[in-house]
Amino acid sequence: MQTVVKKWFRDKDYGYLDNGGASDIIVRKADLIGCQFLKVGVTVEFECHQEKKGLVAKKVKIKKKQKNKKHHSGNKNPKKFPFGVMT
Repeated sequence: MQTVVKKWFRDKDYGYLDNGGASDIIVRKADLIGCQFLKVGVTVEFECHQEKKGLVAKKVKIKKKQKNKKHHSGNKNPKKFPFGVMT
């Protein structure tokens, strides 16, 4: 499954994932793969399991952003800046 991180409490090592209009899905630090915490708004992939208190996310991974595969004509930095703008 995929969704976005709704809340993360670093001091408590858990947070919640968005579940549309239903109850949020809890995620614990122990179930994170490849990271120590989550940032609000990040998209994650996970397995969803039912426990006594509700839905729990397991095997949670941050979904990698796909890079645009546009081809440029040899220019490594095609971004243009307007005159007078500091970069």
